[in-house]
Amino acid sequence: MEVENLENTLQEKCVICEENKASGIHIYHCFVCFSCERKIVSTDVNDPNYSFYVEKLKALNHMTKIV
Repeated sequence: MEVENLENTLQEKCVICEENKASGIHIYHCFVCFSCERKIVSTDVNDPNYSFYVEKLKALNHMTKIV
């Protein structure tokens, strides 16, 4: 029970899916969950979601200029 509560407190908001997740990576001080990271690296350039991920990643650059 304590482990479950601890996991909930260590969640961060993913800048891609905007959900709170417990594990992921940081890019330019911004959190990307592992699920989104996997989708980003496996999305083909012809996939309709590709431009969505590109725009979200471009936004990371703008976010870091503010921080």
